[in-house]
Amino acid sequence: MAEVPAGRAPRMGRAKTVVTWIAFFVALAILLSLGTWQVQRLYWKEALLADIAERRVAAPVPLADIEAMAARGEDIEYRPVTVSGVFANNRERHFFATWHGQTGYYIYTPLQLADGRFLFVNRGFVPYEAKEPEMRKQGQLTGEQTVTGLARARLAEKPSSIVPDNDIAKNIFYWKDLDAMASSTGIAADRLVPFFVDAGDAPNPKGLPIGGVTQFDLPNNHLQYAVTWYGLAAALVGVALYALFRRKGDPAP
Repeated sequence: MAEVPAGRAPRMGRAKTVVTWIAFFVALAILLSLGTWQVQRLYWKEALLADIAERRVAAPVPLADIEAMAARGEDIEYRPVTVSGVFANNRERHFFATWHGQTGYYIYTPLQLADGRFLFVNRGFVPYEAKEPEMRKQGQLTGEQTVTGLARARLAEKPSSIVPDNDIAKNIFYWKDLDAMASSTGIAADRLVPFFVDAGDAPNPKGLPIGGVTQFDLPNNHLQYAVTWYGLAAALVGVALYALFRRKGDPAP
């Protein structure tokens, strides 16, 4: 076996040490930055939850106020609103959902406003076996209705690749594609209010759907994520210090 020339081995050792320390500092910087990012996300999520809690208890405003906010690019999520119109029951769309451990559907029914436009209202939950309107005829409200609920923004795209595609032929939606919901019922884009309303929990005098299904339990795991990243950074530093002091304690060759 060929011998390493004199003087080359120390140089190779120093180069390896330099590379090791560079890798250490890069890894440490990544772990610390991820921890800091999660702390920032924690502050953002806590502020968002506080804002949502404040909005939920605010007095309902007319639909025109929410439309004006949306036109200005303001956040309309969970803002209380009151709107009146006539439900187009023959155009309802069904959104697959689980509510209180039961599988079924949220019923999105277009509410026709006085100006002829349509606003999709999430009237609430029905069990799986009550999907079709003829199974809950008593709950099909007719005539002028007033709905008090929460404004919900539309989605720009499917939220995740793991979410199934909407089955328009079977009238089963897995994500709230407002354009598809409208076009599949023959509602033109220029006659559509560009957001949703979740109906409140006022009892339906004629049975299903069950209103008040808006969920507010937004996950907030950023603190434990931050602790995890900072913990890994501390562990990395501990390993590096152990290796350094152990090397200093080794006898010279």
